[in-house]
Amino acid sequence: MKKSKIGFLVCILAVLFSCKENGEKKETKVATPKVAAENFPDKELALAAKQYDLLLKDAREADRVPRTVNEQGGIHWANQGFDWTIGFFPGTCWYLFEDTNDEKWKDAADYFQSKFENFKNIKSNHDLGFVFQCSYGNGYKNTKNESYKDVLITAANSLIERFNPKVGSIKSWNVDGGWQSERGWKFPVIIDNMMNLELLFEVSKMTGDEKYKQIAITHANTTLKNHFRDNNSSYHVVDYDPKTGKVRSKQTAQGFNHESSWARGQAWGLYGFTLSYRYTKDEAYLEQATKIADFILSNESTPEDMIPYWDYDAPNIPNEPRDVSAAAITASALIELAGYDDEKYMEAANKILKSLASSEYTANIGENNHFILKHSVGSIPHKNEINVPLNYADYYYVEALLRYREASGK
Repeated sequence: MKKSKIGFLVCILAVLFSCKENGEKKETKVATPKVAAENFPDKELALAAKQYDLLLKDAREADRVPRTVNEQGGIHWANQGFDWTIGFFPGTCWYLFEDTNDEKWKDAADYFQSKFENFKNIKSNHDLGFVFQCSYGNGYKNTKNESYKDVLITAANSLIERFNPKVGSIKSWNVDGGWQSERGWKFPVIIDNMMNLELLFEVSKMTGDEKYKQIAITHANTTLKNHFRDNNSSYHVVDYDPKTGKVRSKQTAQGFNHESSWARGQAWGLYGFTLSYRYTKDEAYLEQATKIADFILSNESTPEDMIPYWDYDAPNIPNEPRDVSAAAITASALIELAGYDDEKYMEAANKILKSLASSEYTANIGENNHFILKHSVGSIPHKNEINVPLNYADYYYVEALLRYREASGK
């Protein structure tokens, strides 16, 4: 009997020890992601550099700027003429130079942005901010190269030629040709145009000339007044009468319908008003940025992983394409916004970035035609660039990773 009791006690102790040991193992397994989180985003930035090293080789071989993937599965290169996306590839190279201090990224950025330097004189397009601030602007930040500064000033002078003081805005699209001419618009202003204001703010700082800043502020104020609904979602296009400045119509071009909330448009607005607050400290801009952020984060159609469908009101959710580009832009803006307002925005950005960094949205090295992210949308109404990588999704993703690391004090 004693041996049986002793044996029974030994068994009990063995079971208890086994349970404790299993519990300890479970705790160890739980701790592993925390270690990974502490290393975030260094690993993701290193993977981005490896992937773009391959894309850079493709770009040098073609001697062109990569934009996306075509229907045949090959790289679709940015137009040889003016293309609003052409600044993002050299811009990402500048970010990789900032991260690695490897001269090859600096050389690549300088080379590919030089291919479109002459576009600084174009006055027929509002996208000069996208094209030049993302490329030459990042270049000037990293090198203080005076020739880059001259390019930025010339581009800003070209951009403000599109400003109409009666309307109080910079004209987005010309309406005398292309699909825009079929809409009946006279002076269309899109929410995307908020992104071009950074060029004007920066050039005001460079030159000490307030005219650029004042035009940017006037444009932001007009957008604040007319682009937003009561729920703080944004119209894509507001058309004005260029003679009176009155609103003629509020519509969409890339969203589901005129009253829907196109996902990338909401991201542009969030980013644009956040940067406008950075340069002006106008509380109205900060308030609007937080309202847009709250609309995005509380929207009932925002998925669990925080990567939005291409339009928050798309009719077949959840069977609609996601737009990774909108998520990357949003994440980058939220990180900056968190520094001005509420830490909850950093938590949201963290969740978005972790989703983007997952295998669902980040390509394996050597795949995806060497772009970093998968599953973006250009324009569904135009049946263009649907469920493909986009160079601007990569740009804002790498920017967000760098901002996240800086904000985390790493």
